[in-house]
Amino acid sequence: MNDLIRPLRPDEAELYRDIRLEALRLHPEAFGADFESEANDLTFFRQRLTSNVVFGGFRGNAVLGVVGFMPQGGAKRAHKGTLWGMYVRAEARGSGLSRLLAEAVLAHGQDYVELIQLSVAAENVPARRLYAALGFEPYGVEARALKVDGRYVDEVLMVKMLR
Repeated sequence: MNDLIRPLRPDEAELYRDIRLEALRLHPEAFGADFESEANDLTFFRQRLTSNVVFGGFRGNAVLGVVGFMPQGGAKRAHKGTLWGMYVRAEARGSGLSRLLAEAVLAHGQDYVELIQLSVAAENVPARRLYAALGFEPYGVEARALKVDGRYVDEVLMVKMLR
C-alpha cells in the first residue's frame, strides 16, 4: 500500500487534533507540549495548520503520521527552520513513513531556510538513528529538558545544513 505525504489543510483540523492528542497522551516524554494544554477546540488546531506547515502521512483516508515545519522568526534567525511534532502511529512504525515525513520537511525547507534543527528525546534511539541517516548531526544535549511525571528527559539537539 502506498503512503501519500502532503500538507494538512485547515479543514482537516479534526484529523490533526486526533493524532496530535494521541501522540501527547501515549508519548508525553517525546513532546514539549502536554495533552492538557492542547486538548482544545478545533479553532486551536485550525490556527496551527494555518501558521505552520504540518505534513500528514496518509494510507488511504487514514492519517498515520504527522510532522511540522516552522521557519524561525526574526531577521537574524530567518535562515533556520525547525522540524517539530513528529509522530507515527504504532501500526505504521517500521514502514518507512517516518522517513517520508522527515524527507517532506527537508524538501519543503530547502526553499525557505539554510538549515533545519530539531530536538529528540535522548532515549528515543530509533528516531535518533533516522535523523542521523537523513544527515542530521547532534550539536548538543539539553539535560533535563523535560520533566514528565517526576522523571527528567534529556533531549539531543540536532541540525542538518541544507545549503
